[in-house]
Amino acid sequence: MIAILKREIKSYFLTPIGCIYMGFFLLAAGIFFFFSNLYARSSNFTGFLGSILFIYLFAIPLLTMRLFSEERRQKTDQLLLTSPVSVPEIVLGKFLAAFAVYLMTLLVTVIYVIVIAIFGDLAVWETLGSYIGFILLGASYIAVGVFISAGTENQLTAALVTFFSLMMIWLIDPLSQSVPADMVSGIISAAALALALCIFIYFNTKNFYITAGAALAGAVVITALYFINQDIYLGFIRKFLSWFSLNKRYENFSMGMLKLDSLVYYISFSGLFLFLTVRLIEKRRWN
Repeated sequence: MIAILKREIKSYFLTPIGCIYMGFFLLAAGIFFFFSNLYARSSNFTGFLGSILFIYLFAIPLLTMRLFSEERRQKTDQLLLTSPVSVPEIVLGKFLAAFAVYLMTLLVTVIYVIVIAIFGDLAVWETLGSYIGFILLGASYIAVGVFISAGTENQLTAALVTFFSLMMIWLIDPLSQSVPADMVSGIISAAALALALCIFIYFNTKNFYITAGAALAGAVVITALYFINQDIYLGFIRKFLSWFSLNKRYENFSMGMLKLDSLVYYISFSGLFLFLTVRLIEKRRWN
């Protein structure tokens, strides 16, 4: 894994990708810092960090688009998969390389913190919490990008799909406020999710009986929950969408609160997409 990590970090700076990513992020962050803090004479650094979150929609796809797609395009993925390195080590090495470049770039913004600490009133704990949230949020975004990159051999396609995927995650909070919250809509949504799960199971197993069993189990669970606690279906769509809300959990960190559930959520989210990446590569490897 260490060899993969070193190779990927080196490749970021032997190709324009790493410099473009760092230059784009720091340029945008510098502009925001000038107008939101220096020009406005404000020491609210957590507000600055919150205002540049959207930059990740454009920056993360640049960082992750080539990780696996370039290997597939150049047909070097087979050499990598037949090397004495396991698939999880390959995925983790590439993820950590992208994460390392991400941290290097974020580290530069500490200069802004020093400026505010010298000439203003820095909220230390809120700033520290915001940075921890930034690190965890970035890891989650990178994990999504790694997964998408592993599914295509075109860098541009990987970048675009990652961009739109992160945008959908970004829009979850406003979308969840516009969906119906009545019980009927909740039951229909639960049934639709169960149906989608059954379709996923069928395409992965090609077994009608397993799919039928899953459908029956889903129907039993939905019916049982209705009789046990009907309130669970009130606002069901909003509750379901909120589970995927990465940005909402960042708000706790920006207020200096390190909640265990948010920490576990970010780590679990990143781990889930890395696990899916491993499964995707292994499936393609044996097919």
